[in-house]
Amino acid sequence: MFGRLSLDALPTELVTIGGALTMIGGACTIIIALTYFKKWGWLWKNWLTSQDPKKIGTMYIILSIVMLLRGAGDALMIRAQQAIASGNSGFLSSDTFQQVFSAHGTIMIFFVAMGLMFGIINLVLPLQLGTRDVAFPFLNSLSFWLFVAGFILINTSLVIGEFSTAGWLAYPPLSGLEYSPGVGVDYWIWALQLSGLGSLISGINFFVTIIKMRAPSMKLMDMPIFAWSVLGAMALVMAVFPILTVTLALLSLDRLMGMHFFTSTHGGNPMMYINLIWAWGHPEVYILVLPAFGIYSEIVATFSKKKLFGYKSMVWAIMSITILSFLVWLHHFFTMGGGANVNAFFGIMTMVIAIPTGVKVFNWLFTMFRGRISFTSPMIWFLGFITTFTIGGMTGVLLAVPAIDFQVHNSLFLVAHFHNMIIGGVVFGYMAGLTYWFPKFTGFKLHEGLGKLAAWLWITGFVTAFGPLYVLGLMGATRRLDHYDASLGWQWLFIVAAFGLLMILSGVATQILQLAYSIYRRKQLVDTTGGDPWDGRTLEWATASPPPHYNFAVIPEASGIDSFWAQKQSKKKAKKLKLEPIVMPKNTGAGIIIAGFSFVMSFALIWHIWWLAIIGFVGAIITLITHLTNDDHEYVISPLELKREEAKAGREGLYL
Repeated sequence: MFGRLSLDALPTELVTIGGALTMIGGACTIIIALTYFKKWGWLWKNWLTSQDPKKIGTMYIILSIVMLLRGAGDALMIRAQQAIASGNSGFLSSDTFQQVFSAHGTIMIFFVAMGLMFGIINLVLPLQLGTRDVAFPFLNSLSFWLFVAGFILINTSLVIGEFSTAGWLAYPPLSGLEYSPGVGVDYWIWALQLSGLGSLISGINFFVTIIKMRAPSMKLMDMPIFAWSVLGAMALVMAVFPILTVTLALLSLDRLMGMHFFTSTHGGNPMMYINLIWAWGHPEVYILVLPAFGIYSEIVATFSKKKLFGYKSMVWAIMSITILSFLVWLHHFFTMGGGANVNAFFGIMTMVIAIPTGVKVFNWLFTMFRGRISFTSPMIWFLGFITTFTIGGMTGVLLAVPAIDFQVHNSLFLVAHFHNMIIGGVVFGYMAGLTYWFPKFTGFKLHEGLGKLAAWLWITGFVTAFGPLYVLGLMGATRRLDHYDASLGWQWLFIVAAFGLLMILSGVATQILQLAYSIYRRKQLVDTTGGDPWDGRTLEWATASPPPHYNFAVIPEASGIDSFWAQKQSKKKAKKLKLEPIVMPKNTGAGIIIAGFSFVMSFALIWHIWWLAIIGFVGAIITLITHLTNDDHEYVISPLELKREEAKAGREGLYL
């Protein structure tokens, strides 16, 4: 009746038990607090069922920060094990170390970087486009709750069963039944299937929003660079996430039904999996980094007090990266027998894609040239990025040479390069964006001193943590290494790397302190307008801080790039505009219910509980059909109600 599920699935290793108890304790504390303060009804009405992209974006960011803490804890265990395990087995078993390693990579890519990206896009994009909502509000809610379902599933593996030991991309044959007969790989597959489906839906949603829902008279070449970067990233999401979905489905069929798509001993081909996973995987890097590029463009222009240098060249660079990202995936397996001609083509294309990236770097530098630069905390994040990302780019060009890649492939040199791209490029960008736009959505700023300290701790900690890995990689240290011979002399470098990670964790702790202190002192940190250099060039239009749930009382009209900035500088009295009825989507719990049934189905498939899997699948389909056949999805705000709401919030006149 319960398939493979039994009491043997409970954790037995001390480290795993501690992690499970910590997670359960945190969840119970939140549940008890919400019950004690009687906040369940308020939470359901105002947040969980909301289709407001600003609230959905906030929830994305909160969950991503929770997973950042989980992923950072995994990283700490990895570095502690490697720092200790010189000539001994360390404090983690090899099996547990590989689970931690796989979980760390999966969490940081799918549940931290992707979550922060979609969170910021939800918050910023509709305001930049001058629209009240995204194209498909319900799909936006469903996307988030599928992300939550994947979030819960990957954490469930800590309490019931185990996680994958096959790495964050689960290459076969290691991920096949012969070498991974447990449930770990299945947890990995279905957590990614749920969150990946949500990502695909979000990609379609935001792409259509940009194409169809821009403010009247806003042409594509009037859009802020952040909107262009999102357009490129979402085009990639639509193109490559179906590849991930199919690849995971084929691997799941191998495991669930005894098929052999990737089993070489039965006519399958593991190399087909590796080609498919990287046909998704390398564009995924650009999916994450393109919106970060857009954020840096907004920040540099604002704090250099200049227009962005080379707007059109920046747009062409984004679109070039979007296209070229499809032509480089094979450089991830130069060593696997593709042949000299194939390796040469993909090596050259990898170098070519560095050209539009270099164009963007020079655009940012020329924007700063002779500008009145304010070294605020977002600018410090940017300067940290420009340094670390440039180093990562140079090492990337090295890895694009097949002969060099043969020497350092699968080593810590590659790990260091990857983190230069993802942390130095992606995470720094999203941290800068959260800091930069925080006043817009809360009405008060984050404490600047603590923000600068956090940024410097992250940057110096990053260099200290990953600089030694380049050296270790050249010395022959491989990734997934859980112990090594003491005679190699590697331990002191691992200790330095562990110290760097502690500095990064200190930066995370400082950010938490910054947020708590800023909330406590919010009346003293209220955002100002007008001459404040923090006031962005292309975002605010005529909305308050924080914006109302409908964003705009009257949809603004664009008159070229930086049109609202020019309007503010002109100091001309705005013409009064007529208020009209606003149609907004009603709250709905359908997304939560569908995601809940999807979680049940996935959990049941992992443990081979077939009757429960059928219930989950049928329940999700029935809920979706019921929602789609219900016509009562919208409500209307009349001009009188709108005027009252604006006046009550002190926003009257903002529609002028």
